[in-house]
Amino acid sequence: MPDVDVLLIGGGVASAACATQLREDGFGGSVLLVGREPDQPYNRPPISKGYLLGQEDRDSVLVHPASWWAESDVQVKTRTSVMKLDAERRVATLSTKEEVSFDRALLATGANVRRLPVDGSDLEGIHYLRALRNADVLRDDVADAERVVLIGGSYIGTEVAASLTQLGKRCAIVMQEQVTLQTGFGQQAGRFFQGVLEAHGVEIHPGEQVARFEGTGERVERVVCESGLTIDCGAVVLGVGAVPDVMLARAAGLALGDRGGVRCDARLRTSADGIWAAGDICDYDSVIHGRSLRVEHWDVAIEQGKHVARAILGDDAPYAVVPYFFSDLADWASLEYVGPAARWDREVVRGSLEAGEFSVFYGDEGTVVAALSVGRSEDLDLARELIREHGSIDAL
Repeated sequence: MPDVDVLLIGGGVASAACATQLREDGFGGSVLLVGREPDQPYNRPPISKGYLLGQEDRDSVLVHPASWWAESDVQVKTRTSVMKLDAERRVATLSTKEEVSFDRALLATGANVRRLPVDGSDLEGIHYLRALRNADVLRDDVADAERVVLIGGSYIGTEVAASLTQLGKRCAIVMQEQVTLQTGFGQQAGRFFQGVLEAHGVEIHPGEQVARFEGTGERVERVVCESGLTIDCGAVVLGVGAVPDVMLARAAGLALGDRGGVRCDARLRTSADGIWAAGDICDYDSVIHGRSLRVEHWDVAIEQGKHVARAILGDDAPYAVVPYFFSDLADWASLEYVGPAARWDREVVRGSLEAGEFSVFYGDEGTVVAALSVGRSEDLDLARELIREHGSIDAL
């Protein structure tokens, strides 16, 4: 007999969603969730928004109240990592030196921040934002800072710039892109979001490459770019992407995908029998998109965790959810998105970018592949249908 029926490796929302779905669907077996963070599973979006602003406390961002886990008979080990995974024997070795045998497992080890290896990157006052404790440190550290520089023009850079501006800080974004959020949404939508940020006082420095960080002592005092642009600051926040944490999977001999994650089939099954993957590490065969897909977002991790729970209970259906995510720039603007589009050659706008209520439908070779909405959530249902059915963008 295994020590546990289901082992959930990773302390994020994918594991939490899997545990929740198992219990809601009547699974009575033993469940163990192992996570390296000190907190029980929590929702990550508030890290750069409400929690960073101090509007949400630690308990409010938890997936479940602390009592839920005991009441649901789900064992949770925080501050614990799986150091070794024997996929053939189905045995996990924990950082506590315990060995845990299991019948089935979910691998949801998430991602690690991408580091920026330039001179001065070890100075105090340089921050990455991935966990609750990072937000705690950042909030305290910028208390006396007049200006904060954000490196990167994607979600972390734009969201944190909006939040810190609300805290009374002068913010500047330094980015390689020509407009914010351009990589995911194109220049039309990107210019809209950049305009919102600039209207609230955020400086934008496009087309820049960071050369180094400088400080006269041990603390960062300025950002120097390859172009010669120099920005004085009291702190820096880097949002230059994340790398899927596949170290455990690689050591266990699991097949890796071509998108940097763990190779999974359309049912989120890894190459090892009885082991599934979900969340940031999951490279899966999308039956909707007809290609391998890996999507790093909180909502996607939740849906995939639920799917794995149903698979554990015997549902053999493929994972067929159109990925969805959202982002907020404080209370200035909110976006919703379904897709994702790996590429596109056409954009169709509904509504008005000037009025701040619009949707952008993205087409590739005549087919709708994604859609972005600001204030027009109703358009997303149509977008999901068109994406599933490979509908023509000309129908819009």
